[in-house]
Amino acid sequence: MREGVGSERFGTFAKVFHWATFALLLASFGIGLTMVDLPFGPRKLQAYSWHKWVGVTVFLVTILRLGWRCANPPPRLPDAMPGWQRGAARLSHAGLYGLLLVIPISGWVMSSALGLTTVYFGLLPLPDLVAPDRALGQSLIQLHHALGLALAILIGVHVGAAAYHHFVLRDHIAMRMLPFTTRGGKINP
Repeated sequence: MREGVGSERFGTFAKVFHWATFALLLASFGIGLTMVDLPFGPRKLQAYSWHKWVGVTVFLVTILRLGWRCANPPPRLPDAMPGWQRGAARLSHAGLYGLLLVIPISGWVMSSALGLTTVYFGLLPLPDLVAPDRALGQSLIQLHHALGLALAILIGVHVGAAAYHHFVLRDHIAMRMLPFTTRGGKINP
């Protein structure tokens, strides 16, 4: 049986992808928010490199995650869940996946336009996606920031919905994605 199908909770790989993405996003947002205020110098340049590395990794993990999700559909939402909540869940997940793909690409294009080649982990230079164009690069900085803000808001909605389901509705929806738990919230041995 494929992971998730016929089950009320997500399987191990889906959980690993979910929580790895969460950890990477925490790192990306943390680095991104601090790097802009650093004075120009080696620390700032290193922070920008780390931010790019995390962004490329988020993109790659998202591709793997989407491939896994296609081969292993997620558990069905409960039949008792209202249609509007089902629709909101599908829409918010589509938005999250879309932003997890578009934001790293916007950063890559922005770096290319600014003439700053992305070198993954300092070892693998990625091809520039556009020719250097300072005006385009400056516009893409604004777009990249706006997309990052949209992602932060959507993550807040996602976490809020999980908390609502767990603490208010008590329907165990959130427990499906927590590591080491069963439907009832018990710890797996």
